[in-house]
Amino acid sequence: MKSNVFQVLKAVLAAILISLIFVLVFTLIIQIFTLPIDIVKPINQVFKVLAIAAGGLLFIRGEKGLIKGAIYGALAVICTYLVFSLLSLSFELSWKFLLELLIGAVAGGISGVISVNIKNNA
Repeated sequence: MKSNVFQVLKAVLAAILISLIFVLVFTLIIQIFTLPIDIVKPINQVFKVLAIAAGGLLFIRGEKGLIKGAIYGALAVICTYLVFSLLSLSFELSWKFLLELLIGAVAGGISGVISVNIKNNA
């Protein structure tokens, strides 16, 4: 049980750090090139899913990959939302946040299943 909690926490921290790196790099790209503003949110969503997938692949092990992954995916969405809300000094919840939670849980669940199966077969 204790190792499951640590796996989830490490995966959440990895997802947050990877998200921050993606956002920093994307911000630099936006400043260098002229990009339409309407592509920012979809690209940020892709980055969030990729960060969640990477965190799961790095740290989810053992059994119950779907459950651990879904929990960590949802927690990663909540934590990244809080971090970016603090950075922008703006805290606003909407129905879109619930959709992000669902997407994060699905991405985490899928990456958790893949992760435990790769590590079990390796």
